[in-house]
Order: sequence, then structure tokens, then C-alpha cells
Amino acid sequence: MRQSSVWFFFLAVLGLGTLGILPEAWAAGGDLHHAAEEIGKELSVVWVVPFACMLLSIAVMPLAVPHFWHHNYGKVSAFWGLAFLVPFAIVHGFELAAYSVAHTLFLEYISFIVLLFSLFTIAGGVCLRGSLVGKPQVNTVILLIGTLLASWMGTTGAAMLLIRPLMRAIAHRRYKVHTIVFFIFLVANIGGSLTPLGDPPLFLGFLKGVSFFWTTVHMFVPFAVLSAILLVLYFAIDTFLFNKEGRPESPDAGQDGKLRLEGTFNLLLLGGVVAGVLMSGIWKPEGGVTVYHVHIELQNIVRDVLLLVLAGVSLKVTAPEIRRRNEFDWEPIREVAKLFAGIFISMIPAISILRAGMDGALQGLISMVKTADGLDNHTMFFWLTGVLSSFLDNAPTYLVFFNTAGGDPQRLMSEVGTLLAISAGAVFMGANTYIGNAPNFMVRSIAESGGIKMPSFFGYMAWSVGILVPCFLLMNFLFFH
Repeated sequence: MRQSSVWFFFLAVLGLGTLGILPEAWAAGGDLHHAAEEIGKELSVVWVVPFACMLLSIAVMPLAVPHFWHHNYGKVSAFWGLAFLVPFAIVHGFELAAYSVAHTLFLEYISFIVLLFSLFTIAGGVCLRGSLVGKPQVNTVILLIGTLLASWMGTTGAAMLLIRPLMRAIAHRRYKVHTIVFFIFLVANIGGSLTPLGDPPLFLGFLKGVSFFWTTVHMFVPFAVLSAILLVLYFAIDTFLFNKEGRPESPDAGQDGKLRLEGTFNLLLLGGVVAGVLMSGIWKPEGGVTVYHVHIELQNIVRDVLLLVLAGVSLKVTAPEIRRRNEFDWEPIREVAKLFAGIFISMIPAISILRAGMDGALQGLISMVKTADGLDNHTMFFWLTGVLSSFLDNAPTYLVFFNTAGGDPQRLMSEVGTLLAISAGAVFMGANTYIGNAPNFMVRSIAESGGIKMPSFFGYMAWSVGILVPCFLLMNFLFFH
């Protein structure tokens, strides 16, 4: 069965349950929401094996069997999703399995992929032309601009806007990988530290009652220190490699005129995307749609429809020549959509166990965030939130530790330390792996499509462990010990 047929089967079952066509025992469901909340207390860590295998597949198969992977990564993703779903349905019942899929698809995955699709499409219609020559100074300035933009238009928006101009700037360079890696570090992650618009974990904190500018005030110094270290380090590495290459001149230098933007109407559409996301967090109307006991709020439906409309407008009004110059194609978003479908589904038990807290199989891990005196251990909040955010979705991981810390935004904002550690861990350490934050994998896919051979999953982690972990140790010493 093709992977599209597999996912269609589960969606069809959910739809039939919603319409009342399934047998009563299937459609009745009972209090499925409560059951899903409690199931994490019953699950052992064995249920996380399909998710671990999904990550290993992403890490190993592109290197071990590249031809097979390129043509079948969607099937592999569907296989590991089903490797969790089928046993779960047998052991805990079809109703709970169907509800878990519906909850993940309608409240998490669809919004995730719609946002990525809209930003990918719209940013692909903005073309920066002119003589970007890829010298260390130019590349560092592009990274700095992206880092500053990310907190106000989102890490995904800033990454999608600037990755193609950066790739064109370094097209003539021999050594390119380090530039893309630092772009992921800074623009796709650390740059989103200062507002709830920057990164999904901070947006969830905003929805839970953390004031909009709390992160701007309290995250600014850690953000500035970490960004400065990485930008200086990047400039030093790029200067060394630029000199090693013989200080090459771009063959296109001076041939394309002054720097200028084409497709600028898309910048207004990007603003519309940011406004739509912010609207969904502030506007709280009545109503919505319920699909198999999962309530989808009206503001989220409006947001996703708005984002799709904005993407459609971009496709309609942007001249095809602009996208051609951007080397725009759909393979990166296809790859992300298929792989993250498997990741989101196979990740269900890991998130459920974490949400169970001290009643779950990882209670030993959760208990580490308290000292022997019962006080918050800022160091452990920083590292546990961060390390788990590196491999799980950093938004629910943030919520787990936000709630573990008491979940009272007023107290957490006034005491500062714990919330700062959780926020920094979730945002900063999303850079540790390709799947730690939404734009990481997208940037990698775009770079690969542009002919830059990016490191493998573990190869990228060698960069992050070697560069970021020492920086995080310094951050721990300065702010969270």
C-alpha cells in the first residue's frame, strides 16, 4: 500500500467516525480526551522505539542507501508511523488510536505544514538581485540581518527569506557547508529568542499568559552574548576558509547591477502571515469544528485558510521568472511534509509520557528539575528542556516543563530564572539537530536542492556538539547555574 493510501485510510476512518457511519462502539468514543491525557501514565519507553527508528532512518539511510531513500522516504515515514499506530490500536483500542491521530493531525501537523508551506511559497517569490559576492563580511552581515529579523517574522520566515540569497552569494565558494550550518544555528533558531513571534515555544508561553515583551527584556542579554560569539566564530572560520580558497572572486560580480529586491509584494504577504499567526493567539471567538472528538477552534481554521490564500496570491501574482532565478522547486516542502508526518505520529507516545510527568515512565528525568530542598534547578530546566527539544517538537517540550514548574505565568515571570531557563533551552537547543526546529530541515533540503552537499543527521550533530554545546555550557555558567 502506498504511503498516501495509508494516511488516507486513517483520515477516512476519522471522517466516517465523525459522520456516525462507523459502528457505535467505534464512534462513541467516550471521554477520549481524558483517556489520551492519562495514557502517558501507562506507556513504557518501549513505545518510543518507532520514533527512535524514524530518527535513525533519517540519520542513516540517506548515507547507507541514498537511491532507495530518495525514492522511498515517504514510505519509510509511513512505515514508522504505522509501526506505532497498529500495535497501539491493538493494545489500547482503535478509538484511542484514531483520536490520537486526529488530535495530532488537526491540532499540530496541519497547522505546522500550512505555515511552512505558506512561508516557503511566499519567500520563494522574493529575489534579492545584485552583486552579493560571498565574502566573509557579506556573509556575516546576512547572518546578522537574519538573526535580527527572526524574532519579528519568525525563524521560519527569516530563514525562508534569506537562505536563497545567501546560497547565491556563496555559489562560487568551495567551502559552503559551514555557512549553511551557522545559518541554521543563528537564523533558524537563536534569532527567534526575543518575541513570541520568533519561535513556537515562546508563542505557546504567550498563550499561557507570559507577557509579549517578557522574552524581549529577559532573553536579550543571553541572545546577544550567544549570537555575538557565534557571529565572531563564523567570521573567523569563513575568513580562514576564504583565504584557503585563494580569496575567489565571484564570476557574476558586477554583472547584475546594484542590490535590489524583486517580488517585493511578497513582503506584504509575509507580513500577512505574521499577522495571521498573531491573530490566532489573541482573537478568541466562539465556535469551531469538531472532528472525531477533536475540537478545532475557529481562529485556527481562519488562520490556516488565510495562510493558504496568501500563498495562493503569491503564486498568482509573482512572475515565474523570479521563482526561476530563485531556483524554486517543490521538493523541499514535499520532503518535509512526508517526513514530519511520520515524526509527528511516531512521536505521540514520547510526548504523552513526558506530559505524564512524575506519573510516567520518565519520572526519574522529570524529578531532576528540583533540588534536594524542593527548589527549581535552573541548570536542569535549561538542559532537559533543551536536550529534549533537540529531538522532540520544542513547543510541547516547552509546555511540559512550563507546567512542571507550576504553570503560573505571573510567578514564573516574577521569579525569572526558571522561565528564562525553559525558554532559552527550548529556543537555543532547537539548533542541535535537523529536527529540533521546523526550519532546520527545510533549510537543509533547500541547500541540498541547490547542490550543496549537507552533513548527515549525525554529521550535523558533530557541528552542533563541537560548536554549540561549549557555548551552552558558557550560557549555563553565566545565566542558569
